[in-house]
Amino acid sequence: MGRIIVRDLAELAPSDIEIVIGDRDVRAAERIARTLPRRVRVVGIDATKPSSAVRALRGTVVLINACHHSLNLRVMDIALAIRSHYCDLGGLFHITRQQLRRDAEFKRAGLLALCGIGSAPGIVNIMARAGADRLDRVEEIHIAVGTIDRTVRQGESPLATSYSIETVLDEASQPAAIYEHGKLGFVEPLSRAVPVRFPPPVGLRHPVCTIHSELATLPRAFRAKGVRDVSFRIAFPGALTERLRLVNALGLAGREPIVVDGRRIAPRDVLRALVSTRAISSSGGVPDEYEVLRVTLRGRRGRTRVEDVLDCHVPGMPAWGIGVDIDTGAPPSIVSQMILDGRIQTRGVAAPESAVPTDPFFRALAARGMRVLRRSRRL
Repeated sequence: MGRIIVRDLAELAPSDIEIVIGDRDVRAAERIARTLPRRVRVVGIDATKPSSAVRALRGTVVLINACHHSLNLRVMDIALAIRSHYCDLGGLFHITRQQLRRDAEFKRAGLLALCGIGSAPGIVNIMARAGADRLDRVEEIHIAVGTIDRTVRQGESPLATSYSIETVLDEASQPAAIYEHGKLGFVEPLSRAVPVRFPPPVGLRHPVCTIHSELATLPRAFRAKGVRDVSFRIAFPGALTERLRLVNALGLAGREPIVVDGRRIAPRDVLRALVSTRAISSSGGVPDEYEVLRVTLRGRRGRTRVEDVLDCHVPGMPAWGIGVDIDTGAPPSIVSQMILDGRIQTRGVAAPESAVPTDPFFRALAARGMRVLRRSRRL
């Protein structure tokens, strides 16, 4: 995702913005830098060593964190130390809740920490804001993600995913948050499948509940409008959902060591090592993918009970050789530019639905080929 973020900045950010790639693998970062259409600076950074990271990043105005969410709090510390605004790709609910508790620190510093600005969380939160603003009362908000991947690949891992396998395994094994009848609860991971007919070419899918950051913020954001039910569901492409169910049932996503032939081994470490040996190769060319991010709101407009549906269509970015991951990589670039030019003025720790103006954000998505379409019906 970091590669996509920096590509978006290099392609579309104003020329007077200096772009810096920070990575602990400097050679890998330099290889990425050489593929970009403008000059970027590369520095060696290890987020687990904050003092050296602070020295390397002084002068940064917006720090975009594309690390695994387990490092979010450390990178927030770095942002405070260098007096930089901050944004990340999400905290998988539990880390997000810890981040929100740091609101006063960032407000005192006059800084914004924007938590969860990818696709989901991120785009869907802003879609929820756009939908809620058109309703007098919001009773329900339901998020569903559906993807189709028709890319021809050879030698693909059975757990292939374009984002962190650690995050995918967490989604497959941790209880999923759900907000029902005004109360937060948890259900089994990969449970409560519902049929959702997404627009073509995605079609009928059966998304399931997984742990996600939207449930940490949306119930609070729309409490005043009366929200009682909030859910998040995702339909992983292909057979990945069933494979993840098997992995979880066998305990292979577990982090607690078990004894094998007298040695203590964490099942997840074994699984991760096995997955890493199965390199993904493809037939070449642009990934053939399509994704739809759907937000369904039910509530009242005046005295009429209505259902509003917002769909974000994501066909990828063929000109850049990027598939639907553009919807996760582009939003941090978009909002960082909005912070820099003053269109985002919120300070403190905030979620996208509370900080990002909807119309300018949707226009920026459209410039990258992502369209948000609405429809409404009476209930």
